[in-house]
Amino acid sequence: MKIPEQTNRRDHCSVSAELLLEIQQFLYREARLLDNEQYDEWLELLTDDIHYWVPGVQARYRKDEAKFSSERMAYFDDGLEYLKIRVARAKQPSAWAEDPPTRHFHLIGNIEVLPTEDSNEWTVHSVILNHRHRTEDDEMELKARRVDTIRRNSEGLLELARRKVILQETVLQAKNINTFL
Repeated sequence: MKIPEQTNRRDHCSVSAELLLEIQQFLYREARLLDNEQYDEWLELLTDDIHYWVPGVQARYRKDEAKFSSERMAYFDDGLEYLKIRVARAKQPSAWAEDPPTRHFHLIGNIEVLPTEDSNEWTVHSVILNHRHRTEDDEMELKARRVDTIRRNSEGLLELARRKVILQETVLQAKNINTFL
């Protein structure tokens, strides 16, 4: 399933205030789980066919229509199994980069929910600021735009099916990217 890059006529369709609030609360809960390092609970919010993609950002000319491509470098291009491996690795005592642990906060904003052809699935645009502190004075920030596909499962619960994270930096200024965005 492809996540749309640009707006089209369907973008002018609105969703109910109730659905908008439900999806906002879903994203806020996800941010809280990540901030609290409740990674197993976070994994439960994902579909079995999740695609989590953080492509490398290149400064490209406007005429280059392929701003992002699966054929170019990506920081992450993961399905559920790789996300589970990343979570398991973060929990290991040998994960020295996380001892002492990073203190995170994820700030989510500009949430826009658009209907898709599937009545149980929505395209959700948002921006995110991931602010991280380690030790006494080690501070990092990642800023990004996100395009998500959120789906309602057969039990009526929302799940994250696709995530495309577009970092705003062409050169990663943070020392690492050992976080979920």
